Amino acid sequence: MIAVLTPDEMRAADAAACARVGEVSLMREAGRRVADLIRARHAAGRVVAFAGPGNNGGDAFAALAELSDAYERVVYTAPCDAPSPARADALARARAAGVTIETLPRDDDAARAALTGAVCALDALFGTGARLPLGDGYRAAARALARARLDVIAIDIPSGVDALTGAVDPDAVRASATLALAALKPGLLLLPARERAGELWIGAIGIDDAELAAHAHDFTALDDDALLDLLPTRAYDADKRSSGAPLIIAGSEQFPGAAVLCARAAARAGAGYVTLATPQRAATVIRAHLIEQVVVTMLDGTADACADDLLDVARRCGAVAIGPGLGLDERTGHVIRAFIAGTDLPLVLDASALFHLAKHVELLRGKRVVLTPHAGEFARLSGLGTIAPGERPSRLREFTARTGVVTVLKGGDTLIDNGTTICINATGTPALATAGTGDVLTGMIVTLLAQGLAPFEAACAAAYWHGLAGRRCATERAIGVVAGDLPDALAGALPVRRERAPLLRYA
Repeated sequence: MIAVLTPDEMRAADAAACARVGEVSLMREAGRRVADLIRARHAAGRVVAFAGPGNNGGDAFAALAELSDAYERVVYTAPCDAPSPARADALARARAAGVTIETLPRDDDAARAALTGAVCALDALFGTGARLPLGDGYRAAARALARARLDVIAIDIPSGVDALTGAVDPDAVRASATLALAALKPGLLLLPARERAGELWIGAIGIDDAELAAHAHDFTALDDDALLDLLPTRAYDADKRSSGAPLIIAGSEQFPGAAVLCARAAARAGAGYVTLATPQRAATVIRAHLIEQVVVTMLDGTADACADDLLDVARRCGAVAIGPGLGLDERTGHVIRAFIAGTDLPLVLDASALFHLAKHVELLRGKRVVLTPHAGEFARLSGLGTIAPGERPSRLREFTARTGVVTVLKGGDTLIDNGTTICINATGTPALATAGTGDVLTGMIVTLLAQGLAPFEAACAAAYWHGLAGRRCATERAIGVVAGDLPDALAGALPVRRERAPLLRYA
């Protein structure tokens, strides 16, 4: 997993690195990384930077100082009465390199005019320590960048974005790409700011991994290589059950499709032997859609007898998913709760299971469990009602601290919390905003649990992979992606392990 640092954590890591190599060295490296990204996107042309009064503005001077005369380089800067040694060094180097330095425009017309003829603009108004709202003296520059029809690269974070919460000012910059210095910040991955950040890059600036790890705590994320590191590989002597044997308790006469989607996703995620337990009235329809998966029926007798029957089936399985498409009647709730009380297998609980456990969360304490609520289900499950904007991480943390259960709060910026660290999923896509995609995710998680992953790692890997599959489907079908497209897209969506460039890495 990769570090995602809050502004306070980033300041601590930066201070440790400054004590080791010096502030000037770090800013010079930051300038090189920004220049590398500009050169990768544009071979020549006019490059304009809007620079604020702090070290984020200094990074713009450092970047343009690195570019050759093939670029027309202009920095429009706010006044800085007491520049840091690093900013003073960057300014001197920019002047020596022939960079033109002008005063930052303060009205809309002047800001738009400053960008005329540019192929690329740098947003270096404010860094991660800035607070909202934007100051009035910078709104014109931010608005011009937000509305510009050119390549806008934000240094560290788009100006007008809260680096911690992902909140945005109405005039926040809308970047084509953001180069996060040393580490991602939570606000780059959280909505609504995620839509303002564009492509995400991480620039190594001389803060080493040990310094980042020493200060990272609250957040993390996966990238392609981290996903591949988590996914199990089959041994040469594997058999169908050792390859992953999940049990899925799902489906009803009204919602058989949810069970089908979940079972198909489990198989396509790599399970060797998928067993689906479903009510008798749903079995015929479900069997018509599942060929490789085993479909067994839940007893129609007493709830306790049904739970005992399911516990017997589960003895030959490695993990259990409960909920997609199950009924909301009290008998089903009794069966679910009795089954959970009687098993020690890893569990992933979704949909109807969350409904039946909303007032019985204590049954899960001490068990290996993943809960997968969307915002509406979480409001009921947590007992604290609707989540207000900007409260998703804090509300999730309160719940996991209280219950001790790994929880996946689904959405465009899906969050996975184990009570210590929140993983922000970086692969969310609007293509997944369609019925049944959550059932697919549940099938993926239960397979990874059955293959031996711990609940947090299984949930993080499945969410990231699920997003990749959604993105792949969206490239093949601009509109009309449905949940049934996802299982067959899983294999093709897996990334290929690659050697990262030493200076930039895509997150």
